[in-house]
Amino acid sequence: MCPKLTCHCPHRFRLTQHHNEGHWETRVSFMPQTGEVSDLYQQVWILQGETLVIVPRSSNVTSVTVAIIPCKYPESLEQDRGVPIYLGIQDPDMCLFCEDVEGQPILRLKEQKILDLYHQAEPVRPFLFYRVQAGSTSTFESVAFPGWFIASSKRGQPLFLTSDLGKVYNTNFNLDLKA
Repeated sequence: MCPKLTCHCPHRFRLTQHHNEGHWETRVSFMPQTGEVSDLYQQVWILQGETLVIVPRSSNVTSVTVAIIPCKYPESLEQDRGVPIYLGIQDPDMCLFCEDVEGQPILRLKEQKILDLYHQAEPVRPFLFYRVQAGSTSTFESVAFPGWFIASSKRGQPLFLTSDLGKVYNTNFNLDLKA
């Protein structure tokens, strides 16, 4: 039996070494970072059915654990828009994506493993968002629908896409990632 060594560096990458025909082969793969998202009004993301909604943070509310991982091929996307990321949740494994419904971009969740998207041969645009960080907050702009951002409004309401960046709806989110 060939020895195998695996090193997990928290939330960043996995280094795996296999002994193969007298020499070591090393493979590096990125791992998603995980954490919690809240808006400027201290509302957190929770899962209701297959929809992400926002509710006030409290001790009896369990927010979803979000997972983010950068796109492997950022050079094939628009430059200077932000960091292209896949954005998902854990337990259950689902990812946010954008689709056109009757001419309107819509934000949805789909049962999808974030690492499966990451390992695709090319970017999966409907599942990608440009993350722009400004101070302690981030915006998430759809790659498939430029100019449309993830937004929140009143408590108990679903997350959605808006083209009005920061005007009527909240488009700035605190992304608290585990170190």
